[in-house]
Amino acid sequence: MSDRPADALRPYVRYIDKTRSYYLSQGYAKPYAWAHNEDAPFTPLTKPLSASTLTIISTSEIAIKDDPRFADDAETKAVGHVYAVPSDTPASRLYSRTQSYDRYATTLDDANAYFPLDRLHEAAARGRIGRVASQCLGVYNAYSQRKTCERDAPVVLGQCRAMGVDVALLVPV
Repeated sequence: MSDRPADALRPYVRYIDKTRSYYLSQGYAKPYAWAHNEDAPFTPLTKPLSASTLTIISTSEIAIKDDPRFADDAETKAVGHVYAVPSDTPASRLYSRTQSYDRYATTLDDANAYFPLDRLHEAAARGRIGRVASQCLGVYNAYSQRKTCERDAPVVLGQCRAMGVDVALLVPV
């Protein structure tokens, strides 16, 4: 008998293998290639987190219940594939419209698991971070790394700069 908890005995999910298999099963001609950047565009913090403005950037296709911008027949007001979600939206009104996740290994029932807005507000209330930006950003999933880098990333950067964001928490789904 092991001293490890039962959860520790479960095999881990092989997401890289599963993602490659998924894209091949969808008819893509070549296997999914994970992004690799020799020159990552990260920079050191210029001030402490306790004085920084944070936002979330997520590929969860986060949406707001009963918001007409996210109705199935609505054209979301997005620039490219980037759209904003007000950071004062209660987590109880958030949900994910995506079907691009492993439904056998996880769920999207808890919005804070993939869009941790409540956790950021709690961190701000405790003084751990300075504040949460007025908007958080969603980026619609794209198979193309080129489109992500050339189309979506510049929009995200521009919106973060316009909001005075110091730190962006990237949350992929």
